[in-house]
Amino acid sequence: MRYERLYVRTGIQLGALTCIIFLLVFVLDNRFRVLPDAIHNALPTHTPGLVITDITLATCSSLNILGSCKLDTQKWHRVEKDLYLKKGWLNHAYIHIERKRESELVETDRVILDVKVGRLDPTTSEKGQGAERWESRSGGIWLRRTSKRHASDSVKAITAVDVLFGADAVEARPGWEILDQPILLSNPGDNQEARLTVRRGPPVPIERPTPRVRKDGRFKIMQVADLHLSTGLGLCRDAEPAEHNGGKCDADVRTLEFLGSVLDGEKPDLVVLSGDQVNGETAPDAQSAVFKFAEMFIKRSIPFATIFGNHDNEGSLGRQALMQLTQNLPFSLSLPGPSSVEGVGNYYVDVLARGTSAHSALTLYLLDTHGYSPDERQFRGYDWLKKSQIDWFRSTAQTLKHSPAHTGYKHIHMDMAFIHIPLPEYREEANIVKGSGTFAEPPTAPGFNSEFKQALVDEGVLAVSCGHDHVNDYCALTRNSRSKPELWMCYAGGAGFGGYGGYKEVIEGGYHRRVRVFEFDMDEARIRTWKRLEYGEREKKIDEMVIVEGGKVVAF
Repeated sequence: MRYERLYVRTGIQLGALTCIIFLLVFVLDNRFRVLPDAIHNALPTHTPGLVITDITLATCSSLNILGSCKLDTQKWHRVEKDLYLKKGWLNHAYIHIERKRESELVETDRVILDVKVGRLDPTTSEKGQGAERWESRSGGIWLRRTSKRHASDSVKAITAVDVLFGADAVEARPGWEILDQPILLSNPGDNQEARLTVRRGPPVPIERPTPRVRKDGRFKIMQVADLHLSTGLGLCRDAEPAEHNGGKCDADVRTLEFLGSVLDGEKPDLVVLSGDQVNGETAPDAQSAVFKFAEMFIKRSIPFATIFGNHDNEGSLGRQALMQLTQNLPFSLSLPGPSSVEGVGNYYVDVLARGTSAHSALTLYLLDTHGYSPDERQFRGYDWLKKSQIDWFRSTAQTLKHSPAHTGYKHIHMDMAFIHIPLPEYREEANIVKGSGTFAEPPTAPGFNSEFKQALVDEGVLAVSCGHDHVNDYCALTRNSRSKPELWMCYAGGAGFGGYGGYKEVIEGGYHRRVRVFEFDMDEARIRTWKRLEYGEREKKIDEMVIVEGGKVVAF
């Protein structure tokens, strides 16, 4: 009995000593970080990587040759976006951030927990701020920082900072938050509002969605062509009717309202953006334009795939940068494609059969048609699909046809393609199908024919659809030497008010923006297509037609 009491007393003493040591180490670590990094990295609430410890605004003038908008690079990292978008006659301004790895934080470092922009101290201007102390920076930026040791582990800690532009700017990245108020700049002029956007905690992992045929055996694709979005609200071109909304028209606002309404009405399983999403000339910050269309799909949980047109890369970002930005967004299926193939955005999307099947029911090929002709003297106008792309397409199609994912599908497998610039065969009048849509402008297909249409036919692709010529929305049908239908070639029609419309002399009442829908019935191996208008007969399926029946191209 005596030994049992001794064991109990000893156990209690050891437990108390363990608690005291644990508390002592915790207190010391909270102040001096005495635990090794390996232990800190194992903490479940830990935010790996960098945390932001300070934000500041650096301004400079072109008149001061000794001035600089770049602070000490040993301490500061500059966000490479001029807040005046390089349109200030004399003024330039850049956001700088101080960032550190959590393992490098010292006692004097203060981690940012919140950021606001405004003229007044948030403590006095907003309810619920209590006695929290806010630090002022230039541009109306206010920071709430803390030196508490484990603050950097919190999901509230600011870990990344960026800048977007425009009164209509939105965030498309998960975990990011755009601030309500724009940065306060001196002499902003007509420049777009510059807005801070911040990420809290670690980056959110992005999973690539898997398109799949619905339970009813159908799969619906909405093709959206030529959005022509800007940095900021954008200016309308050829808006019809001109008196709509009292004559007031902000291009991107009206474009995105239209896009949102057709997305909610049609509820597509996939959206294909077939080029010129960004109107490069009016997009000095292309990222802001990209986020505006991407956010429409992300908030509705709709997968989307993009290719580029001739205007996308005429703004602040090239094709590679645009693709990297887009492919890393939620619900994006976009890919740059093989580096050995010319262009950016040559890839395919497999749509799996219904249920849990791993077999492909439908393959979509997306290819980059580039921009302007590399040989204006001989072939004026626009570029063409290159041999490396056609070889890649043929090789990929053959490989997929013989893969288990395709051969295991027990119904009729179907294939379709999307491009931006039309093929030369689009302008052959004998191919144009009456009643399929409007032929209002001469097709601006390349002057050189690289024979991609024949490659599509040879590999069993049933239809191809393009954009580029905004006021054309017809379909054309090519036939083989025996006059049998072999390939449908459709236009989507332009969707955006930032691009041209008009053609009143050809189209009664002028051109109304539109999108094209393709519905695949996998049980019947049927493809049906129609269009939706922004104005007028909005509830009607325009020019509805069956283009494939039983897996075969059929005449309309």
